[in-house]
Amino acid sequence: MKKTILILLLGIGSFLPCMSQYADSIKQQNVFVALATVYKGDTIPSYELYEVTIYGRRTFSAARKQRRYDKLTNNVIKMYPLALEVKAILVETYLYLQSLPDDKSKQEHISAVEKGVWDQYLPVMKKCTLSQGKLLIKLIDRECNQTSYELINAFAGSFKARFYQTFAALFGATLKKEYDPQNNDEDAMIEEIIWMIDNDML
Repeated sequence: MKKTILILLLGIGSFLPCMSQYADSIKQQNVFVALATVYKGDTIPSYELYEVTIYGRRTFSAARKQRRYDKLTNNVIKMYPLALEVKAILVETYLYLQSLPDDKSKQEHISAVEKGVWDQYLPVMKKCTLSQGKLLIKLIDRECNQTSYELINAFAGSFKARFYQTFAALFGATLKKEYDPQNNDEDAMIEEIIWMIDNDML
């Protein structure tokens, strides 16, 4: 029995270098090894394809609905880049905060970032409509997986979060608005529009 096992191990040991040389030769020859299936006597390469969702720009028979959709499309095109910038700022800020030694230096950095954001984006936001502002709140939730209220609360504290929430409420908005394309028809359309933007279709 021991001799049989020894012979088997030696056989495997001698076989492995051959397999390694075979794999190297395949790489050198740029040969692609694929799974295959036999169908009616023919060997056919077999590939697993992932599900792909393809959207197109919607058209509506009712002119009012078409205008509303076109307006939403234009608003997403304008506000989506801002949401991506907000995400980048938050990620950069979070990573930098991890390198600071104490709460005082962290708070000083947060205050500096807050001032920089106000100086850079306040002129931009002044030119935005209320509907664009509400859309940006949704898009921030989409990109950061947290509502604007939760982000302000995490970085600047609960007092400022409540203050900005109250200020937003004066204009009929809420910083606690969540993005929900699975259950909200408008959010589903926003998701389609973003897909088209990301795939250079808009």
